[in-house]
Amino acid sequence: MEYLIIIGIGLLLLFIKNIYDEKASKERALIKLKKEWGQVPDEEYTSEKFEALKWFYNTKKDQYDIDDITWSDLDMDQIYMLMNNTSSALGEEYLYSLLRKVKYTIEPLKERNEVIRFFETNAEKRIQMQSTFSKMGKVKKLSVFEYLDRVNQLKKRTNIPHILMASGLILSLISAFIIGAASVAPIIIFLALNIIRYYKYKAEIEPYITVFSYIVKLLDSVDEMRKIDAPELQKYKDELESSMKKFHSFRKRTFLLSSGNNMSGDLSELIIDYVRILFHVDLIKFNNMLYLVQKNKKELFAMFETMGFLDSMIAVASFRTMMGQTVEPILVKGKKPILSVEDVYHPLIDEPIMNSINTEQCVLITGSNASGKSTFLRTMAINAVLSQTIYTSVSKYYKASFFKVYSSMALKDDLFSNESYYIVEIKSLKRILDSVEADIPVLCFVDEVLRGTNTLERIAASAQILKSFSNNNAIAFAATHDIELTHILEHYYSNYHFSEEVKENAIVFDYKLHKGRAVTKNAIKLLAMIGYKEEIITKATEQANRFLEEGSWKIL
Repeated sequence: MEYLIIIGIGLLLLFIKNIYDEKASKERALIKLKKEWGQVPDEEYTSEKFEALKWFYNTKKDQYDIDDITWSDLDMDQIYMLMNNTSSALGEEYLYSLLRKVKYTIEPLKERNEVIRFFETNAEKRIQMQSTFSKMGKVKKLSVFEYLDRVNQLKKRTNIPHILMASGLILSLISAFIIGAASVAPIIIFLALNIIRYYKYKAEIEPYITVFSYIVKLLDSVDEMRKIDAPELQKYKDELESSMKKFHSFRKRTFLLSSGNNMSGDLSELIIDYVRILFHVDLIKFNNMLYLVQKNKKELFAMFETMGFLDSMIAVASFRTMMGQTVEPILVKGKKPILSVEDVYHPLIDEPIMNSINTEQCVLITGSNASGKSTFLRTMAINAVLSQTIYTSVSKYYKASFFKVYSSMALKDDLFSNESYYIVEIKSLKRILDSVEADIPVLCFVDEVLRGTNTLERIAASAQILKSFSNNNAIAFAATHDIELTHILEHYYSNYHFSEEVKENAIVFDYKLHKGRAVTKNAIKLLAMIGYKEEIITKATEQANRFLEEGSWKIL
């Protein structure tokens, strides 16, 4: 009797401890969510991870999206990582796709903004939603959307062979009580066949069980979300409930599935493993689940996308909080493209310098090396993308047309196709020119136009290419060292520049945008700063001054 009491007390204490641990775990999770809000997300990324993140987007991309060159030029992977405070695999895949699919009408952006605002101003509801999404979790190297699509490609299989073999084994076991030793042979045959067929089929479906497990988590999360009192999200809750009705039986008896070998040593799980092997109960359950998924794939994708959308909007709300100064852009349609920004800055730079510009025509930017030209181009382009995707500009004021955004900045030789830098560059520029159309204006950013060729032809060709942008439905921002272009194109381009000061043998940049063309150069000064011989500095300065005065170079 004493032993029973001790065992009872032990079980009671274990039960209490489990309740306490579960409560403590939930409290830690809530503290973590609160602590991470508005902070840079702590995530690990690999090349495999990014390939998985791209899969959902790749199924939906079209010609109006941010193309690969522009995405790379703007370091948008870094922007994505800065913003990816999602809690689920669905959310992070949806967010990546959202940042690449620029919108050209205000309605979808307004809808996104309403949800973002809700999460910004309702911390309690937001945390409840984040807790729900975190139960789905993330995966390291897989795309949930990709594997769901793979599931849809699986051939439908009947359960009849599994039922017949399980029935045969059961009947042979029953017959042992009736006919005795004569039933041994049928039992051995059915045991062998069932085991062989089980492992053959199980190997084929093993990768997809992970997806089904995620779908179960999704359905559990949808159930929890529907209980959250948030009238502002009722539209999405109704959509989820409508889709979920198709999966009423999906979660029943999911314990029959196993995603791997039993390594826990748990006796009940070991017994269930043998039941699975001998009677194929998990294979039968899998086929039933497969039938439901394939029959209702439209509804399942709808749930995936709705949950992904909501999770990604939480991440955007966190991003706005992190940035501090952000604004909801004013986006307009009209015959002539416009762009006006105040105190715009680069989201990846700590303590950034803010700049402003208001233009209805193309812009040439000159200035010394390292003065801030390229950073300003990226700043403007990133803000254009964010304005038309997450309805957010990291600035004090942003008003612009709906633009197709392109860049040609950080190009490289293409060794695989044996193309020189110049060939890569002119192809990159041509893709932008070819994208210009009457309906949607182009906003493009070019850093050092045609730097891959000689000075004479560079200036001549650059002038004509840049002029063609101004003659079409486009606003081009071009950074250049060629002061000649500021004179050649002065009727078509506004001139701006970045400048610097020399103080105590140091060059100090203010990184502020100024009107007019640049009048200072620092290339020769930089030679002196890092210790080149005085003779080289003096002779180079004399040659440069002579060219400015006479327009020709002295033969050495």
